[in-house]
Amino acid sequence: MATITFQGHPINTSGDLPAVGSQAPDFKLTNRKMQDVGLAEFAGKRKVLNIVPSLDTPTCATSTRKFNEKADHLDNTVVLVVSADLPFAQARFCEIEGIKNLTALSTFRSSFANDYGVNLLDSILAGLTARAVIVIDENNQVIYNQLVSEIADEPDYASALTALSA
Repeated sequence: MATITFQGHPINTSGDLPAVGSQAPDFKLTNRKMQDVGLAEFAGKRKVLNIVPSLDTPTCATSTRKFNEKADHLDNTVVLVVSADLPFAQARFCEIEGIKNLTALSTFRSSFANDYGVNLLDSILAGLTARAVIVIDENNQVIYNQLVSEIADEPDYASALTALSA
Protein backbone atom coordinates (compact mmCIF):
# COMPACT_ATOMS: atom_id res chain seq x y z
CA MET A 1 0.00 0.00 0.00
CA ALA A 2 1.17 3.49 -0.81
CA THR A 3 -0.08 6.83 0.43
CA ILE A 4 -0.51 9.83 -1.84
CA THR A 5 -2.45 13.05 -1.36
CA PHE A 6 -5.37 14.82 -2.97
CA GLN A 7 -5.25 18.54 -2.28
CA GLY A 8 -3.02 17.76 0.70
CA HIS A 9 -5.29 15.07 2.20
CA PRO A 10 -3.87 11.51 2.42
CA ILE A 11 -5.30 8.74 0.25
CA ASN A 12 -4.25 5.08 0.34
CA THR A 13 -3.74 2.91 -2.71
CA SER A 14 -4.39 -0.82 -2.94
CA GLY A 15 -0.72 -1.67 -3.31
CA ASP A 16 2.53 -0.65 -4.93
CA LEU A 17 3.36 -0.10 -8.57
CA PRO A 18 5.10 -2.97 -10.35
CA ALA A 19 8.79 -2.62 -9.53
CA VAL A 20 11.38 -1.53 -12.07
CA GLY A 21 13.00 -4.71 -13.37
CA SER A 22 9.90 -6.85 -12.80
CA GLN A 23 7.61 -8.35 -15.43
CA ALA A 24 4.54 -6.18 -15.95
CA PRO A 25 1.37 -7.98 -14.88
CA ASP A 26 -0.83 -8.83 -17.83
CA PHE A 27 -4.06 -6.90 -17.90
CA LYS A 28 -7.50 -6.87 -19.40
CA LEU A 29 -8.67 -3.38 -20.28
CA THR A 30 -11.50 -2.30 -22.57
CA ASN A 31 -10.96 -0.19 -25.68
CA ARG A 32 -13.42 2.20 -27.33
CA LYS A 33 -14.86 -0.65 -29.43
CA MET A 34 -15.74 -2.50 -26.20
CA GLN A 35 -13.04 -5.11 -26.90
CA ASP A 36 -10.87 -6.44 -24.11
CA VAL A 37 -7.14 -6.00 -24.75
CA GLY A 38 -4.03 -7.04 -22.86
CA LEU A 39 -0.28 -6.87 -23.20
CA ALA A 40 -0.36 -9.37 -26.09
CA GLU A 41 -2.06 -6.78 -28.33
CA PHE A 42 1.05 -4.62 -27.99
CA ALA A 43 3.63 -7.41 -28.35
CA GLY A 44 7.09 -6.28 -29.42
CA LYS A 45 6.35 -2.62 -28.66
CA ARG A 46 7.38 -0.42 -25.78
CA LYS A 47 4.40 0.72 -23.75
CA VAL A 48 3.86 3.94 -21.80
CA LEU A 49 0.93 3.58 -19.41
CA ASN A 50 -0.42 7.00 -18.47
CA ILE A 51 -2.75 6.04 -15.62
CA VAL A 52 -5.24 8.73 -14.62
CA PRO A 53 -8.34 8.92 -12.41
CA SER A 54 -10.67 10.37 -15.08
CA LEU A 55 -10.32 12.21 -18.38
CA ASP A 56 -12.99 14.60 -17.07
CA THR A 57 -10.49 16.36 -14.81
CA PRO A 58 -8.13 19.15 -15.90
CA THR A 59 -4.86 17.43 -14.93
CA CYS A 60 -5.85 14.12 -16.53
CA ALA A 61 -6.89 15.89 -19.72
CA THR A 62 -3.60 17.82 -19.77
CA SER A 63 -1.44 14.73 -19.31
CA THR A 64 -3.37 12.92 -22.03
CA ARG A 65 -2.88 15.83 -24.44
CA LYS A 66 0.85 16.05 -23.62
CA PHE A 67 1.46 12.32 -24.04
CA ASN A 68 -0.58 12.37 -27.28
CA GLU A 69 1.72 15.11 -28.60
CA LYS A 70 4.89 13.31 -27.57
CA ALA A 71 3.67 9.89 -28.80
CA ASP A 72 3.77 11.10 -32.40
CA HIS A 73 7.59 11.09 -32.23
CA LEU A 74 8.20 7.78 -30.43
CA ASP A 75 9.49 4.79 -32.41
CA ASN A 76 8.11 1.31 -31.68
CA THR A 77 6.12 2.71 -28.74
CA VAL A 78 2.45 2.87 -27.87
CA VAL A 79 1.03 5.24 -25.30
CA LEU A 80 -1.96 3.92 -23.39
CA VAL A 81 -4.07 6.24 -21.26
CA VAL A 82 -5.81 4.14 -18.62
CA SER A 83 -8.77 5.49 -16.65
CA ALA A 84 -12.00 4.40 -15.01
CA ASP A 85 -14.00 6.32 -17.60
CA LEU A 86 -16.32 4.24 -19.73
CA PRO A 87 -15.04 3.58 -23.26
CA PHE A 88 -17.84 5.77 -24.70
CA ALA A 89 -16.68 8.76 -22.66
CA GLN A 90 -13.04 8.08 -23.55
CA ALA A 91 -13.90 7.95 -27.27
CA ARG A 92 -15.86 11.21 -27.02
CA PHE A 93 -12.99 12.92 -25.17
CA CYS A 94 -10.41 11.74 -27.72
CA GLU A 95 -12.56 12.86 -30.64
CA ILE A 96 -13.27 16.31 -29.19
CA GLU A 97 -9.61 16.82 -28.22
CA GLY A 98 -8.15 15.45 -31.46
CA ILE A 99 -6.32 12.67 -29.60
CA LYS A 100 -5.02 10.34 -32.32
CA ASN A 101 -1.58 9.15 -31.19
CA LEU A 102 -2.52 7.13 -28.13
CA THR A 103 -4.98 4.46 -27.11
CA ALA A 104 -7.55 5.08 -24.37
CA LEU A 105 -8.38 2.04 -22.25
CA SER A 106 -10.96 1.64 -19.50
CA THR A 107 -10.62 -0.23 -16.21
CA PHE A 108 -14.39 -0.60 -15.85
CA ARG A 109 -14.51 -4.41 -16.02
CA SER A 110 -11.02 -5.33 -14.96
CA SER A 111 -8.77 -5.96 -11.98
CA PHE A 112 -6.08 -3.66 -13.43
CA ALA A 113 -6.29 -1.03 -10.65
CA ASN A 114 -5.61 -3.63 -7.96
CA ASP A 115 -3.08 -5.61 -10.03
CA TYR A 116 -1.05 -2.45 -10.64
CA GLY A 117 -1.51 -1.10 -7.09
CA VAL A 118 -3.28 2.10 -8.17
CA ASN A 119 -6.81 1.55 -6.87
CA LEU A 120 -7.71 4.40 -4.52
CA LEU A 121 -9.16 2.94 -1.34
CA ASP A 122 -10.50 5.96 0.51
CA SER A 123 -11.55 9.61 0.14
CA ILE A 124 -14.10 10.94 -2.31
CA LEU A 125 -11.94 9.41 -5.08
CA ALA A 126 -12.27 5.82 -3.80
CA GLY A 127 -12.62 3.40 -6.69
CA LEU A 128 -10.72 5.55 -9.18
CA THR A 129 -7.04 5.11 -10.01
CA ALA A 130 -4.10 7.06 -8.68
CA ARG A 131 -2.08 9.09 -11.19
CA ALA A 132 0.91 7.07 -12.31
CA VAL A 133 3.16 6.42 -15.29
CA ILE A 134 4.67 3.03 -16.02
CA VAL A 135 7.00 2.37 -18.93
CA ILE A 136 7.27 -1.22 -20.14
CA ASP A 137 9.82 -2.47 -22.67
CA GLU A 138 9.30 -4.79 -25.67
CA ASN A 139 9.64 -7.84 -23.40
CA ASN A 140 7.07 -6.55 -20.89
CA GLN A 141 9.68 -5.65 -18.30
CA VAL A 142 8.99 -2.52 -16.26
CA ILE A 143 11.73 0.04 -16.97
CA TYR A 144 10.22 3.08 -15.24
CA ASN A 145 7.48 3.86 -12.77
CA GLN A 146 6.17 6.96 -11.05
CA LEU A 147 3.32 7.20 -8.60
CA VAL A 148 2.51 10.92 -8.56
CA SER A 149 2.53 11.91 -4.89
CA GLU A 150 -0.15 14.64 -5.22
CA ILE A 151 -2.95 13.45 -7.47
CA ALA A 152 -3.66 16.99 -8.72
CA ASP A 153 -0.07 17.28 -10.07
CA GLU A 154 1.12 16.25 -13.53
CA PRO A 155 3.55 13.36 -13.94
CA ASP A 156 7.23 13.76 -14.78
CA TYR A 157 6.98 13.48 -18.58
CA ALA A 158 10.70 13.98 -19.20
CA SER A 159 11.78 11.12 -16.92
CA ALA A 160 9.21 8.74 -18.38
CA LEU A 161 10.30 9.50 -21.94
CA THR A 162 14.00 9.35 -21.02
CA ALA A 163 13.44 5.78 -19.81
CA LEU A 164 12.54 4.86 -23.38
CA SER A 165 16.00 5.81 -24.60
CA ALA A 166 17.91 3.95 -21.91
